[in-house]
Amino acid sequence: MTENSSDPLWFQKYLEFRCKDCGSGIGFRSRRRTFSERYLLPIFFLQPVRCAECFRRDYRLVFMPVKDRLPEAVKKAPTAAPRPDRNVA
Repeated sequence: MTENSSDPLWFQKYLEFRCKDCGSGIGFRSRRRTFSERYLLPIFFLQPVRCAECFRRDYRLVFMPVKDRLPEAVKKAPTAAPRPDRNVA
């Protein structure tokens, strides 16, 4: 029985995130929007995932390691108040 060198790596694409558009390796969980995303995707072990670089949205296996979504409070960080010693028009 001959062993092909690519055989052990066939499952690697299912275990690490790689964007299909830009090739980035960083992905975030995306919010589930529709009825099918909320109730049907989990039946097939799928979840919506968004690329951190190009923001493409795709469905990937729930076993794929991706980062959690950032909380809304972190996304909308307050801007610094203008200092009184500066002349701002």
